[in-house]
Amino acid sequence: MSARRRSSRGSLARLGAWAADYAWALDRQLRHLVRPPALPVAPRVPGAAAAAPVVLLPGIYETWEFLGPVADALARAGHPVHAVAGLGHNGRPVPESADVVADELDRAGLTGVVLVAHSKGGLIGKHVMLSPAGHRVLGMVAVATPFTGSRWARYMLSRALRSFDPRDPVLLALAGELLVNDRITAVYPTFDPHIPETGHLVGARNVELPLSGHFRPLGHPLLVRTVVREVARLESG
Repeated sequence: MSARRRSSRGSLARLGAWAADYAWALDRQLRHLVRPPALPVAPRVPGAAAAAPVVLLPGIYETWEFLGPVADALARAGHPVHAVAGLGHNGRPVPESADVVADELDRAGLTGVVLVAHSKGGLIGKHVMLSPAGHRVLGMVAVATPFTGSRWARYMLSRALRSFDPRDPVLLALAGELLVNDRITAVYPTFDPHIPETGHLVGARNVELPLSGHFRPLGHPLLVRTVVREVARLESG
């Protein structure tokens, strides 16, 4: 096969992955509109030690349902699963969203928490870990988070999306804070059409999975198993 044909097939495969990614995201949004699901509830096992509570942090313009497959698996593993209603569809700037999450942790009296985040949610989670509420957080598993931004952000029409530009001052300041990185597991696919830089985080535990997409991997069994395993690892210290 010629190099040109291999390149063409590779481009088509990536376009297909992009289309499938958006189809998965659209399905999640439609499910929320038609019948918003309830948070999964961990089964009660008499005499069993309580597992670490998990707080879900979705990405921009997402609700917690994007993390639904992960939430279901975590609940089955015994973790109390929480969402932050005040985030809404998560369109606020990262520092404001982090304040909402920190207030919720304080209000609910949650401690020993593991944050499970997608995309922008990982930026919010890191901001929370660096805040006065950070003592409530054991660590975070962040999926496909643009810790160093995305080169595509500068072309977005939405100001909220442009905030992921690698040159954004808030993003640069957060990236420069390394204190909590060793309590973060960054999980990311091999190919992410939204974050060509990948979700790698310096000083963190980095796990690259042989998957494609930004949204669709959230429903893949491999990613779900990986998140559950990494939450247990953070919980055990």
